[in-house]
Amino acid sequence: MTSTNWRGYRVAAWVGLFFLAIATTIVLTQGNWQAALTLLGFLVAAFIFVLRDRRLPTLFDLLFVLAALLNAGGWIGLFYQPGPYDEITHAFTTFSITLALSFIVYHPMLTLFRTHRQLYVLTIASFGIAIGALWEIFEWLTAVINDLDDTIVDLSVDSIGALAASLLSLRALQEQTSTQLKDENPSGEASSPP
Repeated sequence: MTSTNWRGYRVAAWVGLFFLAIATTIVLTQGNWQAALTLLGFLVAAFIFVLRDRRLPTLFDLLFVLAALLNAGGWIGLFYQPGPYDEITHAFTTFSITLALSFIVYHPMLTLFRTHRQLYVLTIASFGIAIGALWEIFEWLTAVINDLDDTIVDLSVDSIGALAASLLSLRALQEQTSTQLKDENPSGEASSPP
């Protein structure tokens, strides 16, 4: 199975950033300023993640860029077409943002969480649900929300995305801490967790 830190993920993220820049330009030329600003925010954030933050597994960079591309498709008009595009985008966006931000925010505590996996999953899932709630507030402030039913569905799929993010983040945590343990103990002797 491929590591969450495979180099190909970063290359794919750069390609995705190129397409996101094109989508942002298209939306700008259409004069949809709210959508253009949202996509520009995603573009800048994704660019920073891919360019600067080497603490993130490269898979997280790619997933963040893919979420931005899904949102670009939505702002071009797919959110309002029949089908589950909005729900898929909500779940995937919460999933990818939770992955990236949780690894950055909780990075100093990763070795502690190595021995408290259930607490880690609960913490990251809660963090993601909070991100989803903040996004719903943003939608309300910008008058994007259709009705209360839309908000309830969005929060439900945000929760699913947050839980999925916590499980993938746990896998990445285990990969990262096992690599750190191997670096600290090159002889291969078993060491007990702190």
